[in-house]
Amino acid sequence: MKKSFLQSLGPGLLFAGAAIGVSHLVQSTRAGADFGFGLLWALLLVNLFKYPFFQFGPRYAAATGETLLDGYKKLGKWVLVLYYIINFATMFTIQAAVTIVTAGLASQLFGLTDNLVVWSLIIMSISILLLIIGKYKLLDNMMKFIIIILSISTVAAVIIALNNSSDAFDVTQIIPSGTVELTFLIAFLGWMPAPLDISIWHSIWSVEKRKVNNIVIKPKDAIFDFNVGYVGTIILGVCFVLLGALVMYKSSETFSNKGGEFASQLINLYTKNLGAKSYIFIAIAAFTTMFSTTITTLDASPRAMNLSTNLIFNKKFKFGYWFWLGLLFIGTLLILQFYIANMGVLVKIATILSFLTAPFYAILNYILITGKHTPKEHQPKIFTKILSLIGIVFLIGFSLWFLTNI
Repeated sequence: MKKSFLQSLGPGLLFAGAAIGVSHLVQSTRAGADFGFGLLWALLLVNLFKYPFFQFGPRYAAATGETLLDGYKKLGKWVLVLYYIINFATMFTIQAAVTIVTAGLASQLFGLTDNLVVWSLIIMSISILLLIIGKYKLLDNMMKFIIIILSISTVAAVIIALNNSSDAFDVTQIIPSGTVELTFLIAFLGWMPAPLDISIWHSIWSVEKRKVNNIVIKPKDAIFDFNVGYVGTIILGVCFVLLGALVMYKSSETFSNKGGEFASQLINLYTKNLGAKSYIFIAIAAFTTMFSTTITTLDASPRAMNLSTNLIFNKKFKFGYWFWLGLLFIGTLLILQFYIANMGVLVKIATILSFLTAPFYAILNYILITGKHTPKEHQPKIFTKILSLIGIVFLIGFSLWFLTNI
């Protein structure tokens, strides 16, 4: 029993590895720099209302031994086809957004060249090589160390920044107004803590974990594993908002939209508090965080597209995963070639698309987990169901508010 529980840990950390990336390093830090502590309400609310829909991924996988995509097919093949179209339309932009941030950090850390397209090519090539060599097991083992390194460095930076600050804290919460501020809010909510389709990735990783270790993971252990990763993403999200607020709010400095310059500013946030000697440690922590996001998204999107293809056509394509991985690699490089001059626009497009598609995934996950395809004993309790319904209203409401005010 004890061994089984310890072995069950992993997919939740992969979730954290995929989530703690652009949403934290870029969006949360920028939220603190632009609004001080004023958007903490948004961060906490969106994490609360997205929680059940993320949790339904590992819950369903543990209860049925299937991925959410298998469940979507049971709801109707049209559901799976719609997911297929949405995922195909967004996966290249999402991969490009996380890769360009990683490339900016790599350029600052390693030098060699300041051409971020070249760095993106190098980073994705290394990621693919690691996926070929280590597959799921490498991701599972690598993530534990990456999350620990980032957590320690981030919390330490925030504590020192709090200690060094002599200003009185203004915790007045802010409701953004105007097209620019509202667009940033929706982008912030879109990837905080992650896009909702990561619930599908989580279910795929959970089933893969089951195959690799040949163990049956109980739903309560799967949910505990998820909660560990989820709470970690919330804490680090708050930390990045605080860091941006304490160091950059009301200062003359603003974040650049260019990848290399932004990366330099981000690392300086840490070194300004922890000292110049910490530069290498901090740069490596930030880079490994974004690299983990790059490699997890590079693994998950092809897995999801391959499984969707198999389910839609009722046929298993032998090299389907590698086909989608290659296509994602090429498509990402093409997008970066056109958007390299403005990382901010790229990130904004990806995050807004993720928020506007969130109600679709929320409704599907809720219908699936509360319906006949999930055993009654593994369905969520009444409190989680109520939270889910409020969450769906929240996501739809904010989407409509955005669309009618831009």
